[in-house]
Amino acid sequence: MIEPTAPDYAEYLERIFTAAQDMASHPRPDSPFVGAPADVADAAEAAIEAMREDLIGLSHDIHAHPELCYEEHYSAAAVDAFVADRGYGVTRPAWDLDTALLASAGEEGGPTVAILAEYDALPDIGHGCGHNVICATAVGAFLGAAAVVERTGGRVQLIGTPAEEGGGGKERIARAGGFDDVDAVVMLHPFFADIADHPFIGVRTVQVVYTGMAAHASALPFMGRNALDAAVQAYTGMGQLRQHMLPTDRVHGIITDGGQKPNIVPQRAALEFYLRSAEPSTLEELSKRAEAIFEGAAQQTGCGVEIIWDVTPVYLPTRLNGPLTERYAVAAAKRGRPVIPKGLLPESMTGSTDLGNLSVRVPSIHPLLGIAPFGTPLHTSDFAAAAVTEEADNGVIDGAVAMAQASLDYLADADLRAAAARDFELGGGLLDVEAMYP
Repeated sequence: MIEPTAPDYAEYLERIFTAAQDMASHPRPDSPFVGAPADVADAAEAAIEAMREDLIGLSHDIHAHPELCYEEHYSAAAVDAFVADRGYGVTRPAWDLDTALLASAGEEGGPTVAILAEYDALPDIGHGCGHNVICATAVGAFLGAAAVVERTGGRVQLIGTPAEEGGGGKERIARAGGFDDVDAVVMLHPFFADIADHPFIGVRTVQVVYTGMAAHASALPFMGRNALDAAVQAYTGMGQLRQHMLPTDRVHGIITDGGQKPNIVPQRAALEFYLRSAEPSTLEELSKRAEAIFEGAAQQTGCGVEIIWDVTPVYLPTRLNGPLTERYAVAAAKRGRPVIPKGLLPESMTGSTDLGNLSVRVPSIHPLLGIAPFGTPLHTSDFAAAAVTEEADNGVIDGAVAMAQASLDYLADADLRAAAARDFELGGGLLDVEAMYP
């Protein structure tokens, strides 16, 4: 028996992250924006600190009850009760999604910031992406900002967004009008380092089903058409594509059906692929090239093929808002969390999120919050264990304070709002996602 070899990139990862963190620890230049008055920011921080144990308890409670996408009934109810017990009305279900929710504070008519909570888990490993921390920080940020929002004007919302892990809950809420009156979106994601605006790339899913003709594989193989051969050709073709695509592109797939028995020429075979790219246009180009490979494999083997795109919503690349991210970075630094700025880490080390779909509709931020030992990979049982440690618990409070203060800065500072709007327009402005992917 041969055991798999273990990759050893620890020294490389530690070196690049240590260098980036050293750069992040240097004093940041003074912010050009006034933001919220200091006493308002301090009051929000005090309100969150007063809930410290309760917010940590919420994080642990959700962690102990992991639920898959669109099944987060316990978690949504826990958030509902937590917010309602503190005097704020909660709408749940919302936008025809049983596990989505909405709470608001402040007055309509002025600027609105939405703080987003995620709370779905992963199969088998539970909260291996730390969504319990995402949820608790969002709840804390909302309640902290809500406590003082009358002093800044405008409105702050908490939106519970189900099914980030493959279900595209944010896209469904957006298509139902959930962000039509929102001017900025704020959320964060756990990681093993604090990073300001690391990019997340877009992703499409595709299922490919080949249909051949069954035959006895020994006696009459010439009477068959081997669907597995087509699947293997397609898988090999996608592997060969890797050397001719953009460095930030990613393709990865599996064979989900390879036939029933070796002595039967497989009549059916199937694959599933994820295709990722850093821009909407390059994601489309990658999709076209993949489709040509899938069709070519069918022609080579004499099989039929059905190509099924986007069973779940497309996740678009994130377009992160510079001025609003900068205000989060200022607040995080005050909590002892200097963030690594964009460009100091390889941008190819990334995944995808449905926050990207909102970031092309409204100015958005998605900083990373360090809660785990260095190098702990997401989507693992090790990260799930890290999501309820003391480091993660402290991250819940730090992240909540930083998001609350960034939100209040946006509501209080007209110059910041104007700069965020300009940055959004310079990044490409509003995209019609529904027209791109009906």
